Amino acid sequence: MASKLKQELARALDDNLHTRQWHNIVDWLIIAMILLSTAEIFLSTFDLDPGLRRVLKWVDITTLIFFTVEVSLRIWVAPEINPSWKGWRGRMRYCFSFYGFIDILSTFPFYLQWLFPLPAMAFKALRTARVIRTFRIGRYTKSFNLLSSAIAEKRHELIVSMQFLIVITFILSLVLFFAEHDSQPDVYDNGAVSVIWAFAQYIGDPGQFADTPPVTAVGRVVACIVGLLGIAIVAVPTGIIGAGFTEAIEKKNHMEEVRESASKLHDGFERKLDRPTGLQVVPPFRSVDDLRIRLNMNTDHLQEAVEHGPGFRIVNLAATVPTTDNYLPDRLAVEHYPQNRPYGCCIDRGARLTIIAPSNMIDPGLSHFCFYLAMIGGFNYISRETGRRAPYKSFFAYKNPDDVIGLKEYLADLGTLVKPGTWTLTVLAASGALEPPYPTNIHLSTGGTKGDGRMSGAGMFLSDEASYRNFADTLSARLGTDLGLTVDHQQFHDTSSPNNFLRRSGLFLRAENIVMRIEWKHLLWSQKRLVLARDIACSCHEALLNSPMPSLPPILRQKSIGYSGYDI
Repeated sequence: MASKLKQELARALDDNLHTRQWHNIVDWLIIAMILLSTAEIFLSTFDLDPGLRRVLKWVDITTLIFFTVEVSLRIWVAPEINPSWKGWRGRMRYCFSFYGFIDILSTFPFYLQWLFPLPAMAFKALRTARVIRTFRIGRYTKSFNLLSSAIAEKRHELIVSMQFLIVITFILSLVLFFAEHDSQPDVYDNGAVSVIWAFAQYIGDPGQFADTPPVTAVGRVVACIVGLLGIAIVAVPTGIIGAGFTEAIEKKNHMEEVRESASKLHDGFERKLDRPTGLQVVPPFRSVDDLRIRLNMNTDHLQEAVEHGPGFRIVNLAATVPTTDNYLPDRLAVEHYPQNRPYGCCIDRGARLTIIAPSNMIDPGLSHFCFYLAMIGGFNYISRETGRRAPYKSFFAYKNPDDVIGLKEYLADLGTLVKPGTWTLTVLAASGALEPPYPTNIHLSTGGTKGDGRMSGAGMFLSDEASYRNFADTLSARLGTDLGLTVDHQQFHDTSSPNNFLRRSGLFLRAENIVMRIEWKHLLWSQKRLVLARDIACSCHEALLNSPMPSLPPILRQKSIGYSGYDI
């Protein structure tokens, strides 16, 4: 309930004036209160009768209370608007963003006047700070945002041009000093006077503190050059900002086209009936050519839509075929994945088993399979979906978490899901482009070397060997009967590395852990891949959790588009 409320509030406070009706009412109400507060500040500068001043005082109090509630809600729902604002550190980053800082500065300091006796100057400074609220209307005005974007895009050119003008002016001012010092020694007695004179010409010398015109021929030439630079110091930045403004408009129009393409791409992942299970599921992938034809979109627009997403990536399905059976040429496809964290996806269902997917980003089809495995079984779920794919830095094995972007946040969320006495099941793909096919289809590991028959003990990932044996036997029997698949224990893969995330993070000391590798042919290409997911979930409940399978969420039988509507 709280999650749904936060999502609705986030949509209402997303500064978009083109959303659902009640969301727009909230936006226009905020704009009206900003204008009312601005009007109150302006009217308070006049000499008014006491009755009208009392009205303005109540307007001030009302708007302060309104903005206090609004800004507090913005801070609360900030992670829903931008995942990078998750946690108290993320919310602090939001508070120090441009609009976040304006929110804070124009709202909360006013309570100081009621909590502490303030000097007159401090009280006036607080009242003056109310004017900052007017900046908040910039959230809703395209022109302000475009101008801000233009300045931000051209900031380097502006800095370089200003640096050039400052250096040239400084050099000319020193030339002016040496030219005028002998003729006007009382006036140009040091270089500071000439520097002040030169820079004062750019602002019209409003204080008349540089009323010392040159009298020599060289000095007058320098004065002319400074006059020309005075034109340049306005014209050059104006031209740069003007060009940036034009580029910002073009970029804005282009981004609207990209957003439209991304929306069309999302529609391309309409859920389809999985006949073996009767569930409505998101397709595991769509080929690039198929999407181009279905969506009437060229390759460039499709690429931009994938990049804008979020929740999309282009994969090469040829990577899912074993080295000895590599008959599939490069086949590009688009994969849709769930995301609610900067690194990927994290769902806390309060379960006693967590599905861990540390390499979905690099392995096609794994994200789809693991998500539905967790959903069918009612398990917690955490996955890595984003990051650089070249050079690839794995979440499964690492030496220093500081070297892998997003890993610290991933481990922090993983620590909240995995509690003492619970189980984890880390799911990976096997028998792809870097591996040969193996005699068995499902490979289980518990922290040993390849060929090590041990299941528990020193340095291993689990201590409850009896439950694990029961799980392996139950899974083997169920998969053999339903799908004709076979299971092995630690015959072909090594999980003994000290860099393994279970060992390095200390999770193997807190919970019981199993690593499962599934043949790509069955987790991606088989028509019964969700039967496989269901059988794994059933075996986990029966052998590890000693509990019945939960009822399937009704949404798994509803037609919809993409992962929207799921509890992510």
